[in-house]
Amino acid sequence: MFEERTAIKVSEAIKRVMQFCKKGEIEYINIDDAEGRYLGKAVVADHNIPSFDRTPLDGFAVISEDTASASPENPVRLEVIETVGAGNLAKREVKAGQAVRVMTGTMMPEECDAIAMFELTNEIEEDGKTWIELKRPFKKGDFVSFEGEETKKGDVLLEAGTKIHAGVIAVLATFGYSEVPVVKKPVIGIYATGTELLEVDEELVPGKIRNSNAYMIKTQVHQAGAEAVYYGQLADDFDQCYDAVKNTLDKVDALITTGGVSVGDFDYLPEIYQKLGANVLFNKIAMRPGSVTTVAEKDGKLLFGLSGNPSACFVGFELYTRPWVKTFLHSDKPFTEWVKGTLTEDFPKPNPFTRFIRSKISFEGGKITASPVGMDKSQVVTSLAHSDALVAVPGGTRGYKAGDEVDILLLFREGTKDPFKDPEKLRVKKSNDDA
Repeated sequence: MFEERTAIKVSEAIKRVMQFCKKGEIEYINIDDAEGRYLGKAVVADHNIPSFDRTPLDGFAVISEDTASASPENPVRLEVIETVGAGNLAKREVKAGQAVRVMTGTMMPEECDAIAMFELTNEIEEDGKTWIELKRPFKKGDFVSFEGEETKKGDVLLEAGTKIHAGVIAVLATFGYSEVPVVKKPVIGIYATGTELLEVDEELVPGKIRNSNAYMIKTQVHQAGAEAVYYGQLADDFDQCYDAVKNTLDKVDALITTGGVSVGDFDYLPEIYQKLGANVLFNKIAMRPGSVTTVAEKDGKLLFGLSGNPSACFVGFELYTRPWVKTFLHSDKPFTEWVKGTLTEDFPKPNPFTRFIRSKISFEGGKITASPVGMDKSQVVTSLAHSDALVAVPGGTRGYKAGDEVDILLLFREGTKDPFKDPEKLRVKKSNDDA
């Protein structure tokens, strides 16, 4: 039965989804297994870095006052009394007119307050002793890494929700995290609906298409940091679809279905939500592609009904599912990053809904530009392989020209803390030709 639907704004749809966000539990895993996971707790420095004054390079530890009169015409000579490598301590007291040969990372001898790098010295062997000549003065603190100058005890080094990569691993190891607190991955169930679907290894036959959505969504789920469980394809049969959805909800933290949310005779998801007693948050959004994207809630769990059209399915996940996943992973920056940029091509067709145009970004003259990729239709799949951004253009009565300033959603990037920008309220800067 045809159902009259009222479109809501993108920002309102996201707001309704985010009302049902929750944070996942924390578990501890070995640091060797932590790459790609998300921190469940903030990492706070329990000691200063450096933890002592040290030399950041190979050279000679000196008393700066001894070098005050040094010049090319009147070099200062200092006696080298010992050599100290990293991890060892100077054993002799350094007196006026003396220096210590030190290697990178060595703790500064107590009496010294500057480092003369090897390149700025001239070593001399004379009378069984080693001397250095300096042709320039050094000030107190020259080439010294001071205790706590990088990080002080009590500093917050990494926020909860941070994705763990090589640099984060380095910080965790520095502060002794052999076991790392991470957020348990949310389990996202996936069903692809449609009798027309073939599996990826099946031969094409008339009237059928291969199921690209399930594999695309699985990858998007993994990229967001969650665990994807693909439960397979569902034919256009109400009872089969209802039983599958009902029986899966207890096994997952959220459920994604692709297809079946439009108003066709075999689009059963709206009826399934009704029979489940689910609360439908929205069933139409003022956006292209993906206006029929539907999200429902059942006992605190969200059911994301994404479009069966590949590009619409992709965009629906990025706008609505990804921020839910990121919040589950304790991120306070769940939204994909947005920047201002300039269109490189005309987009003349007006549209009453906000459009998300698959695009490729580049940097020209220090500015970001975005070029549409491929056909701008919701069923198109090939353009997704070449897109790294979505250009958001507000709905209205006119199209857009090359040179217009637009909002650009950067795909495959960690998020922003700023509230989601409402594309419907954006001011689009017109090109010179349109001014």
